[in-house]
Parts: sequence; structure tokens; C-alpha cells
Amino acid sequence: MTDQPISSQRMDMSDRAGGLGIELLNESNYKVWRTCMESYLVGEDLWDVVDGNETKCPKWKRLNAKAEFALKRSMSHSLFCHVERCESAHGIWKKLNRLLNN
Repeated sequence: MTDQPISSQRMDMSDRAGGLGIELLNESNYKVWRTCMESYLVGEDLWDVVDGNETKCPKWKRLNAKAEFALKRSMSHSLFCHVERCESAHGIWKKLNRLLNN
């Protein structure tokens, strides 16, 4: 635990993805976010859906919804508007890569 007042600790969490423990994606931290998010998705057995490898699985709809939620919950509002019309977690991943991987 830190010696910071509780109000300061809460403010430090405001730029974190709820429940994921990683910094929200913004225009300047894509490479670090991508590495952390990929590890999270692999650990949750969602990576094949995001990577586009698993599209015919009977559970695809549920797994895709979980992956989409994790991705959307982990980005800033300014980036969310770029992906809100994507129809899959794979589409979100590709769109973010096109926008931010320079």
C-alpha cells in the first residue's frame, strides 16, 4: 500500500481500465497497451477471436462479446469513437492497429 491519501489513489486509477489493471489506451501508449492487452486476452482464452482465427466456433458470439467489452473498456473516449461501429473484436483490433501503429 502507498502512503498517498485515498483520494489520490482513486485519481491514479481513473486512467486505468476497470478490472484489467492496465493503463487506458490513448494516442501515445499503443505499443505498451497492445502488449498488455494481448497477454490479458490470451490469459482469458479470447485471443483467437481477436486475432481472427476462431470465427466458426459455436461459442464465437459469446467470446467475441467478451473480447469486445475488454477492448472497449480499456480505451479512452477519444479512441472509442473510432471503433464503435466495428462489428467484431477482430475489427476493433485491426482498426486500432491502423490508427496507432506508426
